[in-house]
Amino acid sequence: MLASGKSLVQTYRAMLRFGTPRQVHIAAVIASPQGVEYVTREVPEATLWVAAIDQGLNDQAYIIPGLGDAGDLSYGSKL
Repeated sequence: MLASGKSLVQTYRAMLRFGTPRQVHIAAVIASPQGVEYVTREVPEATLWVAAIDQGLNDQAYIIPGLGDAGDLSYGSKL
């Protein structure tokens, strides 16, 4: 799941300390339009593969309509 993309970009930048890859492929089953835009802007060398793009993000940066949270919510409400 690619929500805002900020964790992904931060992790990618941390990995660059160990070298620069020849190719970068990022795959997500579900993404938000904001996350796609952010990742393509911040990691332009990457090829981004996304199966579905949902409506967007809510105020807490959760993807709407929230399919990505289904696993979390099956164990109770978020704190």
